[in-house]
Amino acid sequence: MRVLGVIPARYSSTRFPGKMLAPILGKPLVLWTYDGAKTSTLLDHLIIATDDERIADTAELHGADVIMTSPSCKNGTERAAEVAKKLHLYDIIVNIQGDEPLINGK
Repeated sequence: MRVLGVIPARYSSTRFPGKMLAPILGKPLVLWTYDGAKTSTLLDHLIIATDDERIADTAELHGADVIMTSPSCKNGTERAAEVAKKLHLYDIIVNIQGDEPLINGK
C-alpha cells in the first residue's frame, strides 16, 4: 500500500490571514509541520497543497513538493481530495493539518 501525506495550506485564513507563513522561531508555520511529518516512516511521499504562490514558493525553496490546487476549495479536506484526484499512485491519502508545528513522525 502506498501512502501519501497531504498538508493543505491556504493563505487567506479568515481568522489569521497568512498563518501558514507566520514565523515561529524564524521558520514558517507550514514548514514546521512539513519537517515533522517528513520524519514519518509510514508516508511514501509528502506534499504541500496550496492555491497560493507565496506558500508554494516558500515550500519549494525548502525542498518540499507542492501541488497547486483550486482557490475554490472550501477547506483542507477538499484540497486533499483534489490532490487525490490528480494523483492516482496512492492507496491511502492522509490529510495532515498545516497548523500542527509540533507534529512528529510517530
